Amino acid sequence: MQNALLTDASQEIKLLVLDIDGTISGESNTISQPVKQAIAAVQSQGIAVAIATGRMYRSALRFHQDINSTLPLMAYQGAWIQDPNSQKIYQHSPVSRNIAEQLLDYFEQPALRSLLSVHFYINDQLYVRDITPETQAYAARSGITPIPVGDLRQTLATEPTKILALCDDTSVIKDLLGNLRRQYTPAELYMTTSVATFFEATNAIVNKGNAVRYLAEEVLGLQSNNVMTIGDNFNDLEMLEYAGIGVAMGNAPEDVKAIADWVAPSVELDGVATAIEKLLLS
Repeated sequence: MQNALLTDASQEIKLLVLDIDGTISGESNTISQPVKQAIAAVQSQGIAVAIATGRMYRSALRFHQDINSTLPLMAYQGAWIQDPNSQKIYQHSPVSRNIAEQLLDYFEQPALRSLLSVHFYINDQLYVRDITPETQAYAARSGITPIPVGDLRQTLATEPTKILALCDDTSVIKDLLGNLRRQYTPAELYMTTSVATFFEATNAIVNKGNAVRYLAEEVLGLQSNNVMTIGDNFNDLEMLEYAGIGVAMGNAPEDVKAIADWVAPSVELDGVATAIEKLLLS
């Protein structure tokens, strides 16, 4: 988007939606003071700020509180939308038991079983077959306690909100995503990566773009041209495309930057603060 058009578009913004990891939170797993100050400044101008994340609701809550958001929190790529103030759940769209079982069968093939750490998210709890080093690292960053259950099939009396497969070998995740996208259409399952070592699957109607559209249009009575979104990875594509202004972080993959209206500095350089100051406060 050309600078003059971007300046004009910024005048229409009434809602700013932020991703967490790689966007407002980097290596420190916290929000820096410059980013907090920029968010507070934009809120003081009457622009509402919300979070849309792949994280669990309970894991994202402290970030929602850190930015003093008064809006519903969009967790699990938008599969779970809840207002932390009223506790009202606006939307919950889990993966069907049938597809969850099929994915588990796929992950437990002999060639994959030892390579993957599989996470099932049910009722905002994390269930795993066993505690792997990858799961330990994930749990430490997320601030949650995984529940090892052995056979994950025994958890499926309740359908999972999200399914995640982790592997430190990014080529395994890339192949997994490619293979499963050949098996399931977008009408059957939404699949993405939030970082290169995470394969994530949710209900087909779930993505951050649909979640942001719901919040903007159904809850707040806004339109896409009233929304600015900032994100850093492939699970942010849909919300960057939906928004009147979509901002990619400098640390985003090139394919994500390519669809953005503007590219901010990286998360470690407080890119969100720069984006807010340039596009919404100047």
